[in-house]
Amino acid sequence: RATGTMGEVPEGSPQAPLAVLSKVELRVSCKHLLDRDTLNKSDPCVLLLMQSQGQWMEVDRSEVIKSNLNPVFAKIFTVDYYFEEVQKLRFEVYDSHGHAEVGTHDDDFLGGMECTVGQIVAQKRVTKPLFLKYGKFAGKSTITVISEEISGNNGYVELAFRAKKLDDKDLFSKSDPFLEIYRIDDDRSEQLVYRTEVVKNNLSPIWEPFKVSLNSLCSCEEKRKLRCVVWDYDSRGKHDFIGEFFTTFEEMQKAMGENKVQWDCMNPKYKLKKRNYKNSGVVVLLDLKIHRVYSFLDYIMGGCQIHFTVAIDFTASNGDPRNSCSLHYINPYQPNEYLKALVAVGEICQDYDSDKKFSALGFGARIPPKYEVSHDFAINFNPDNDECEGIQGVVESYQSCLPKIQLYGPTNVAPIISKVARVAADEERTKEASQYFILLILTDGVVTDMADTREAIVRASYLPMSIIIVGVGNADFTDMQILDGDDGVLRSPKGEPVLRDIVQFVPFREFKNASPTALAKCVLAEVPKQVVEYYSYKAFPPRCPQTRNAPDANLGSPQ
Repeated sequence: RATGTMGEVPEGSPQAPLAVLSKVELRVSCKHLLDRDTLNKSDPCVLLLMQSQGQWMEVDRSEVIKSNLNPVFAKIFTVDYYFEEVQKLRFEVYDSHGHAEVGTHDDDFLGGMECTVGQIVAQKRVTKPLFLKYGKFAGKSTITVISEEISGNNGYVELAFRAKKLDDKDLFSKSDPFLEIYRIDDDRSEQLVYRTEVVKNNLSPIWEPFKVSLNSLCSCEEKRKLRCVVWDYDSRGKHDFIGEFFTTFEEMQKAMGENKVQWDCMNPKYKLKKRNYKNSGVVVLLDLKIHRVYSFLDYIMGGCQIHFTVAIDFTASNGDPRNSCSLHYINPYQPNEYLKALVAVGEICQDYDSDKKFSALGFGARIPPKYEVSHDFAINFNPDNDECEGIQGVVESYQSCLPKIQLYGPTNVAPIISKVARVAADEERTKEASQYFILLILTDGVVTDMADTREAIVRASYLPMSIIIVGVGNADFTDMQILDGDDGVLRSPKGEPVLRDIVQFVPFREFKNASPTALAKCVLAEVPKQVVEYYSYKAFPPRCPQTRNAPDANLGSPQ
């Protein structure tokens, strides 16, 4: 499983017991790559692939480095790390020709390497030979992958640099400067943290602001030494050294607010040779912003409530509730599948909702008094207040509503998703992390309004809500897997992708013989990550971190 589409900034958390996963940053470099180009050296690019159900899927790719057989890539690959899984990775290096997508037949394959996330994490630094097709060595080519776990107390920093009066290294034009930042590790080795873009023909460039994790920048140690180097870009890969300076994150923080920090950009050779040498220019840190990355527990402890809504399928395909073969049959000795799923998920969620009141809705039935079809009715038949007291209240409302309604159809769930989304949209306007909504949809078949449902889910992905769909009974639920973004990004009928993957679909039959906690664990496992992703995207901090009592249940955590 690779990370979602939330950009290069990692989401929070994993020190707390509720953390579902760790995130790992991977940095890649190569040595002695094959030279495929006749006039220049190869222009390498790395593709990262991950094995999913036996198929290699591309996760991400690096930048292209021009004319370089020993590239150090600035791109940081971020992958989710699961201790309990063997996660196979494949790194493929190509000579890019610029005019075609990397990985097509127009590119020259420079070699590949396979390993697991576990191997890289355990060793922290893995160097392996690159292989061509059919197991043939790619000469002396090697690839090195360095891993760092992103810890929960981490956060990220946004930096904006410029330079003034840099040395001119070009004869017929001005220098084309770019800046590199290296972290100096305990063993005195240097780790590339970030490489800016090139600003063409400019001795006083202003580089684009960029974000890096604090872990990446300084291993979360403010006094760790950083080396910053300014180069004059050369398209053949022979960049000219302009100058360098050393600093720390502690020193950089003086640039917060209206202040600016600047350093002399020094060329040690010039300093030795030239008596009046002052510097090779000045580098200025224009702005620094620190962003704390919060965990799921931070939001819960800050008072964020999880509001739980259940929606139950009352279409005719469930069978007559009076018949013992019906999925809605009320057996005094054995709860039906609807009740089992509702109780398993609801009992976990109720610990995160202080008033213990749950919205309970039905769809696909003819309801009194006029017996018109409704796709979003309150099962307690109170249109002004669809909430029930606790899980037991939902169970009682469900049992008492069955004799009063006529099971009908079709299976339309978009109206209920939109109904919960309207409440979530009102919550979003408060600009506080105070309420997050979970909608549990229990259905016995594939939805009829698939296009409208996809549209509603895309809209909902921008709101503080998650959707869990449990398929009840023995229907073929293959089409429902589309809604769960695990096999690709869900899109609206017009092609707009979801902002976040917010849907989890599971057929109940897979858990029929398992304990109720197994179902809850499976469907709720993604929720902590979804909550953090949403509030991180919105940049809403917890209301008052660490001042509330933590609930005593584990949402989706190992039992």
